[in-house]
Amino acid sequence: MTDAPLAFDGQSDRGAPDADRARRTGLRLLVLYGAALAVIAFWPTPVDRDATGLLREIARVVPLLTYDVVEFTANVALFMPLGVLLALALPRRRALVVPVALAVTMIIELGQAAFLAERTASLRDIFANTLGAALGLLIVVIAERASSGAVVVADRITRPGDGEDVERQG
Repeated sequence: MTDAPLAFDGQSDRGAPDADRARRTGLRLLVLYGAALAVIAFWPTPVDRDATGLLREIARVVPLLTYDVVEFTANVALFMPLGVLLALALPRRRALVVPVALAVTMIIELGQAAFLAERTASLRDIFANTLGAALGLLIVVIAERASSGAVVVADRITRPGDGEDVERQG
């Protein structure tokens, strides 16, 4: 059966809220992303091995884009989807997003160190990956606030049409 059309209150005619649908979609995408991440993380050789010449050429043309900068940025970008998808899958437990991402990256790095002779585990990768997931979470929070029309200014929340500011909790 297909999803019923949405009513004006943000719920389908069957009563399933949009947030629940987003959570289920987030979980499905999280499984697909996790499989892709596992392939990348546990590939027996460095995934950038064939790009070494290109990376050297880029660094020659743009000296700020060293291998270390490109690798760090790639690790941040690789884990941003994890932060987004965990935030969607765990809407009421968002405080777990960064610790879960940290645990995932630590498992990856420990697995690389223990089982993959050609891969190098690194604290910098753990930091970059965790930063990427935190940025993904931040993107979701900002997008949700923007779509709700709420504006946070210092310690007050203002919603369009409200006559008064509301004291921010927390």
